[in-house]
Amino acid sequence: MNIAVTVATADYAIDHARLHAVRATVFVDEQQVPAELERDALDPLSFHVLAVEAGGQVVGAARLTPERRIGRMAVLASHRGQGIGEAMLAALVEEARRRGWTEVSLHAQLHALPFYARAGFVPFGPAFVEAGIGHREMRRHLPGSSPVEDADGVAAVLVALAAHARRELGIYSRAMDPGLLDRKEVLDALRRFAVRPGERRIRILLQDAATPQRSGAPLLPLAQRLPSVFAFREVRDPVDTRYPSAYAFNDTGGACFRTLGHRFDGEGGLDDAPLAQRLQRGFDRVWERSRPCTEYRVL
Repeated sequence: MNIAVTVATADYAIDHARLHAVRATVFVDEQQVPAELERDALDPLSFHVLAVEAGGQVVGAARLTPERRIGRMAVLASHRGQGIGEAMLAALVEEARRRGWTEVSLHAQLHALPFYARAGFVPFGPAFVEAGIGHREMRRHLPGSSPVEDADGVAAVLVALAAHARRELGIYSRAMDPGLLDRKEVLDALRRFAVRPGERRIRILLQDAATPQRSGAPLLPLAQRLPSVFAFREVRDPVDTRYPSAYAFNDTGGACFRTLGHRFDGEGGLDDAPLAQRLQRGFDRVWERSRPCTEYRVL
């Protein structure tokens, strides 16, 4: 976040005018949300945060309602892309933890799904229209894994795992998961992790290495441009070739597990260290007895 901006708790009775000024600019003026929908009866009951510049200008606002839902996330257009939204979201998640809540949810505008995914929120249920804008509900368990329903949910968890990994990601896949590891948001997340400063490693274990190569899987060109980060191996042991599941983990306690690798439903999240550690131990054992995919290297 821009060091000149501070995220602080707001007292609605005192700060309501400043909160609503930002929200009206973003929601009413910019997004054409009806003014009567911008405020509601939950405002006086909610926990609010403000993002304030050193000079005192309020540039962002957000709230956590008694319904355990994050909402009214607003950052002025002139200040987007500086990490302000991420900082406000983190402050609200931390407040939910402080209250002992085991889950927090939000209604994400469809274009903002990757933003919330990076913070560990998982899509749930179908898309819907709210205030004339497409939304989807997202949830995050605190701690633990959230249920994952579909490819959107798995992709969201993978984006979060990459965003929060320190140095390592591990992925166990049948054949590089078409419909998942070829999605733009997942590829972008892996690329961002791979090019961050410092030592990075992405290990990918496959049951079938030939099919992704024949089909031109989009992950391969990315990996070939970053050979010091990506490593691929193919299982050889018959026990490993019959393993039915698929999973991923990072080195900060995040994980995603699908009981059946040909399906996308499962569980995942940023706060499931026991699952992440169990998956990594199994992954390491299989990795050691698997063959390097030398055919993936650029000639």
